[in-house]
Amino acid sequence: MTRILAYRFSAFGDVAMTVPVFREFLEQNPEVEIVMVSRKNFGSLFDGVPNVIFKGISLDEYKGFFGLRKLANELINEFHPDLIANLHDVIRTKILDKIYRRRGLKVFKINKGKEEKEQLTDIWNLNKKQLRRTVERYADVFREMGFKVELSHQLRPAATHKSGIGFAPFAQHRGKMLPLEKSYELVRVLSQKSTVYFFGGGEKETEVLQRWEKEIPNTFSLAGKLSLTEELNKIAQLELMISMDSANMHLASLVGTRCVSVWAQTHPYAGFLGFGQSGNDIVQVKDLTCRPCSVFGDRECFRGDWACLEELTIQKVIEKIK
Repeated sequence: MTRILAYRFSAFGDVAMTVPVFREFLEQNPEVEIVMVSRKNFGSLFDGVPNVIFKGISLDEYKGFFGLRKLANELINEFHPDLIANLHDVIRTKILDKIYRRRGLKVFKINKGKEEKEQLTDIWNLNKKQLRRTVERYADVFREMGFKVELSHQLRPAATHKSGIGFAPFAQHRGKMLPLEKSYELVRVLSQKSTVYFFGGGEKETEVLQRWEKEIPNTFSLAGKLSLTEELNKIAQLELMISMDSANMHLASLVGTRCVSVWAQTHPYAGFLGFGQSGNDIVQVKDLTCRPCSVFGDRECFRGDWACLEELTIQKVIEKIK
């Protein structure tokens, strides 16, 4: 049995995207085991994936070079890995890589395509094209190790009986989020024919969604009420999820639920469309040459009018659902 030590410590959605890659890689290479090191609260993402050992850590306990050296030593002593997969490639993981190489281990790291993405988000670049998908970039790390990996890019429904629509109207940055007044109007229309379940995280999000639940019949807010495992189970039972370019799209992919995704400053060309999700379910303003101006949706609008958000109509979303 070959044991691979893999790590990615970043945002929830980025870590969630590793799961379908691990699942298909390990099905095709049953003699391999992956130890996935990430933030403690992400463990439930990997439940049910054979041959994956999840190691949750708190990064606050491993600050600076000496903290990372302590982490590297702990992981070697606990798991005795054969190969190292750096799925993040930031300063923290570069330091871990250096330590492991000094210990004689072979390290393989992701090519995030940073220069390509900078070119893609240059507002003066009029020749925009699809970049390599992030899930394929993850798989490339294992291919470099010498393993064969063929990703199916197909959803695998985790539940047979599906009903209701999930709606996750929030994202980390404004540039990825349909204006709330539009989201509210969208829910009012959808709830006339379907039960709508709200998903969200923080305190302010929960307050907004609870208010919507009171004001719009046939809606239920699940924000702040479910564990990650319970949330995944609920998303698996939905007929459809509507999400921004955010983590909920990737959670839908994990449990095989179709997702209509909304994109504004960001663009599927950067490679972050959910695993197995269809390009036909993407909602975006297509004829804006300035898009995408950001990989993460965290920039101010250089035009000042936020056309990528303001020109998105709820009708575009409704048309995808029919």
